[in-house]
Amino acid sequence: MSDPIVTVVVPTLHAGEPLCACLDALGRQTFADFETVVVDNSGRGLARPVCEDRLHVTLIENAANAGFGEAVNQGLRRSRAPFLATLNDDAAADPGWLAALVRAAESDPGAGMFASRVMLAGTGLLDSAGMLVSADASSKQRGHGQPPELFARLEETLFPSGSAALYRRSMLDEIGAFDPHFFLYCEDTDLGLRARWAGWTCLYVPGAVAEHLYSRSAGRASPLKAYLVERNRLFVLVKDYPLSLLLAAPLATLARYFWHAVWMLRGRGAAARFQEDGNAPASLLWYAVRAHCAALACLPRLWLQRRRIRRTARLSAAEFRRLVWRYFIGPREVAAL
Repeated sequence: MSDPIVTVVVPTLHAGEPLCACLDALGRQTFADFETVVVDNSGRGLARPVCEDRLHVTLIENAANAGFGEAVNQGLRRSRAPFLATLNDDAAADPGWLAALVRAAESDPGAGMFASRVMLAGTGLLDSAGMLVSADASSKQRGHGQPPELFARLEETLFPSGSAALYRRSMLDEIGAFDPHFFLYCEDTDLGLRARWAGWTCLYVPGAVAEHLYSRSAGRASPLKAYLVERNRLFVLVKDYPLSLLLAAPLATLARYFWHAVWMLRGRGAAARFQEDGNAPASLLWYAVRAHCAALACLPRLWLQRRRIRRTARLSAAEFRRLVWRYFIGPREVAAL
């Protein structure tokens, strides 16, 4: 029996009904030449009752939470398919999702990444149509909260959200898979920017639709999320940004912190949601300090990774900088989302 064309990897922490809905939706795909690998990060076998009676679903059980990126890497290591798809366990793919992604991949061999039209479940609005980055390496979803009709064309975008994406295996073999040190959040940003340095492009595929519940694993604005997003942003900054942007990032960070405070007072944005969920706003400063300390402790590793990325880069620093500015989001907009 020949290997499937696509391996779909679904990491899960809580399993339950969302995972069941996710796998049911995969069972309705019009594209049949794929396999599904569920990676259970619960450490308690929570995914076993959902997966045990499903044909063509392979279950990997971890003794503890290995994080999103490492879970995907586990699925990749056991696969020989030419394409790897990532799908959050709280995302339900439309029947034509995989078919649209594979068609796009076969039409453009220079593209190594393919972004889905990810919808905010039950709203009729976009979660993401690819991703954007800011001057301090914060990343946000392109088109978040906007009508999908505004993003109706097959077009290039910077890189996909890992919540529902397709990656070319030859690209992953060349640049490496997800960095497990990120654990959760921003690992798709790091992978996408590393791919861009290596000369690969990304296509946004509006016909590849998935509905996403959004931020189920760590909460919509939890202390864990606040810390990891800030720490991992710094990982991306040191690893993937050219020196000119790296040196300018502190000012951009201060501007973003300012706008977080403004939007929190107006009841909008991530900082406001953090407060609404019962957390003390002042604790955000503590999480920012912790994140900077953690990044500083990891600086030797990050700098070695940075040097490896530059040694194999096909883009110059100037070309990469122009690419970032094409898909730029300002600090005010980052704080408002």
